[in-house]
Formats: sequence, C-alpha cells, structure tokens
Amino acid sequence: MKIFLAQQNYHIGNFESNTEKIIHAIETAKQQGGDLIVFSELSICGYAPRDFLDFEDFICKSYVAINSIKKHADNIGVLIGAPAYNLAKKGKGLFNAAFLLYEKQIKSIAHKSCLPNYDVFDEYRYFEPGYEWVVMEFKGKKLAVTICEDIWNLGDDPLYRSCPMDELIKQAPDVMINLSASPFDYTHNEDRKATIKANVIKYKLPLFYCNAVGSQTEIVFDGASLVFDASANLCGQLPMFEESIQSFILKEDGTIDSPVLELANTLPDKELDLTQFEENFNIKQVHDAIVLGISDYFKKMGFKKAILGSSGGIDSAVTLALACKALGKDNVMAVLMPSQFSSAHSIKDAEELSNNLGNSYNIIPIENIYNSFLNELKPIFKDSQFGLAEENIQSRSRGNLLMAIANKFNYILLNTSNKSELATGYGTLYGDMAGGIGVLGDCYKLQVYALAKYINTDKEIIPNNIINKPPSAELRPQQKDSDSLPAYEILDRILYQYIERTQGPDKIKAQGFNPQLVDQILRMVNINEYKRNQFCPIIRISPKGFGVGRRMPIVGKYLS
Repeated sequence: MKIFLAQQNYHIGNFESNTEKIIHAIETAKQQGGDLIVFSELSICGYAPRDFLDFEDFICKSYVAINSIKKHADNIGVLIGAPAYNLAKKGKGLFNAAFLLYEKQIKSIAHKSCLPNYDVFDEYRYFEPGYEWVVMEFKGKKLAVTICEDIWNLGDDPLYRSCPMDELIKQAPDVMINLSASPFDYTHNEDRKATIKANVIKYKLPLFYCNAVGSQTEIVFDGASLVFDASANLCGQLPMFEESIQSFILKEDGTIDSPVLELANTLPDKELDLTQFEENFNIKQVHDAIVLGISDYFKKMGFKKAILGSSGGIDSAVTLALACKALGKDNVMAVLMPSQFSSAHSIKDAEELSNNLGNSYNIIPIENIYNSFLNELKPIFKDSQFGLAEENIQSRSRGNLLMAIANKFNYILLNTSNKSELATGYGTLYGDMAGGIGVLGDCYKLQVYALAKYINTDKEIIPNNIINKPPSAELRPQQKDSDSLPAYEILDRILYQYIERTQGPDKIKAQGFNPQLVDQILRMVNINEYKRNQFCPIIRISPKGFGVGRRMPIVGKYLS
C-alpha cells in the first residue's frame, strides 16, 4: 500500500484555500499511484479554530469542504481532519474527527478521545470525547486511526481515563495512523519521537504520523511528520517548518519499503526533561520557528511590511535580522529614535546593522518631543526629581512615533521585548511594550544572545559591538540593565525554573540560588502580570510561554 503524508500549512477559517490545497495534494498522490493520503488534525478548518467552532455557519462550511474533497477521493483513500456533528446528542455538539473518504463517499469517521485541556490547548471547551473505537477497513487493511493526543496517553499514570489504542489493538489492526496538530517548542521534536516510539514498541505496529506545519498567531507547528516501522525504526521524517508531501510503501508483512533513518536503539526512550536552562539548546529550531511565525502572521493577516524601533541593542538587532529573513529586507523599516541619553555608538551600531541587512531606516531624534512633554507637565511635576515617569515618557514617545508610521503606511509594529524583561516587568506599557506581534517574547535574554551568534554563523550580520556591549535601555545617563535586574546568567535560570518547570520558591532555593534573590525575582514576575495581560501575541518557542498557555490571576497573592 502506497501511503502519502501531506504536511500542509492551513489558514484558520479559510475553507477555500485549505480545500484547494488539500485537493491539489490528492491529485498529486493519485498521479503517483497513491492508495491513501493522510492530512493533519482539523486540516479542513485549521487548528485551533477556538470559538469559531461555536458558529453553525463555520461547521456547515467545513462539511461543504468535505463534500468537495470527497469527489476527488475516487480510487484513493483520503484521511482528513475536521469537526464532526455529535449525532447522539449527548454531551457537546461536536467531535474532533478524522474522516476516511473513498469511492467519493465518507466511509468511516474516528473521534478524538483524549482532549487536551492544558497549556495552549482548550479542546474540552468545544468537543465531546470519543467513546467508540473501531478500526477502519480499507483495501484489505485495518487502519487504527487516532488523532494527536490519543497516542500521548501512555504510562502508569495516564492523564485520561481511556487509551484509544488499547481498544483499537483488540481489533487486530495492521497499521497505526495519527493525524496531528502538535505545536513546536524547542524540546518537542525529541518528545515526539520518544512518544511515537513508545507506541510502536507497545503495539508492535508501524505508525504513520502526519503533523501540521505553519503558524497560527502565536502557535507554531513545525511539521516533522514521522513514519516508524513495527520494529520502532524511524523510516521517514518530513522537513521541519515547511510544507511537504512524501510517499511510503507499507508492505504486506507490515514492514516499510524505505531506508532506515534512525535505528530504534538510537532514538530517545522517554520525553526530554530539561531540568536546567540551556540557552543554546536547539537554537536553529528556535530561529526557524520565529522566522515562520513572523512570515505566517503577516501573510495570514494580509500585511506585507513591518516596522520596529532600532536602538543599537541586542533585542532590536535580533528582531530586525529575523524580520528581514522572514519578510525580505525591502519589507522592513527600522526607525532610530535617539534621545539626549543615547550613546553615539548605539546610533552607529544600529546604522551598521541596517547597512549589513540592507533594510531601510530613518532617524527621528526625540529630544525635542521629550522636552515638550516635560514643559507641558512642569505645572504638575513642578521640581520633582527625575525618575521613572521621565524615563517612560521617552519610551512612550518612541511608541507613538512608531505607531504613527505604522498607521500611515499599513505596517505592523514588531515588538522587541524578550522574555526576561516581560517576566520582570522591565518594560513600559504603551511604549516599548507596544506592537502587533512579540518576536522575542518567549526567548530569555541569554537565548537572544544565542540567536545573535547563530545569525552570525557565516558572517557578521549583527555587529559584534551590539553583542558584546552591556545591555542598556539608555533612558538615563550611564544606565545599565544590571542597575535594575540581576545578571541574566542568574536571572534566566531562576525564571526558567519558575515559569517553564513551575517550581515553587523552596525548590528553587534548594538548587543553590540566593534565597533573597529568588524571592525578589518571583515577586517581580507576579506583580507584573497586569503588564503581560495587555501585551501583544508572542511567538511561542518554549514549553511554557506567556499568553494563552500561561493563565495567572492579575491580582493573585501567591509568592508575591
């Protein structure tokens, strides 16, 4: 049996585009003698549609798309993901489903049983869990079809009450097929391989795993679809962060007629658990995920051009380089906005960076704008000492200038704040926290430096002076980040334990960190939740990013 995996980039709710893409892949597979083609989870409508699922019209359009696609499923089987009505009328009105189309008919439907309701997932809000498990008969083969999370329910302490494959294996299937929409994080490629390998070893069946690719607002899907033989050898892996369609031959004896890419004994046996922060870990994947996140955000929103403030610092430099990679240098404008507190070398560094990248840039000094604010505020401020308010006026002046240009020329403003700053509140609301998408908001400061060095792998794009100089917001004379924050080498590691690993203060202190410093940092994280709550979407690259995957009360007292 010749099985195709179609790893495609869908646009949520764009049924016309998604359907056209799916039909094109089907026709490609038919021309190459395919027996079956597999698409990813909720491929018809895109993942995750969230509250679009509450609209009857949205579900109707999904069924219209299925009816269009099944006309092309004549001599080839098609496995696609889509919402399905719960005809039993018990529980919620929809299932997350996989449809088998063949001979221009809907031959079978599988319902997802394990509905994730953690981190970025909220499926139990919309779907009823599947409660019937039947293998799909197709061309003399029995297909055990599952959807994404259904194969992650393994181990002695399962998250869910049912394990679909435990039920399906009783019906003697020939092969496992999983339709997935599994988001990227820098640990997940290893986790994914370990989980699929565990399924293959447990059930002694080959497994075809088709994952989505592309970015949906903050969530990036990396593709990397996989094929394992019954001996748990990796026989196929589609590329990361790009669309691909590939075929594999499933032989009568259950083996796969394809070269082994990785032997079972070289693959991970369990999910990766990074107990300590490693800033360089999978930094190429982090880079590629952010580039895809920027590119898709603009394409799917209908925008082409980006603008950002270029300060001569590391965060704006890395953001600018990533944006030029994602959108093309001609579609990115940098604006340098020096004040009387800006150093001459910062302006020079920012200019050199844009010259290296080839993007356009403008210089708008803000000293006069800043002084006009102070003059107007003098009757209220009187002779009070220079402080945070005066610093933030500079940041908000820059934010206003950037948004004015963005509005005038239909740009999206890229935010350059990093995760260390967002965690500790080291940013100005409506100033340097303004933006349409957070490019580095899920990267700790040390990861930003690692990205800069990766970008400079072949040649110096980001000037070394930007990388080597002490970071500073330059909002007052001789200001350094270290005036307000602990050293990033310590800060990032404490933040990682608290945010990614959800370790409480006692456990963090037990790792040898200064107890007073731990309390100080955790208090900064918690009292600044109100700032992050007003922040733009952030491209997610970690196992626990700020935004939809981390839901904390703004006025909570815990650890504050």
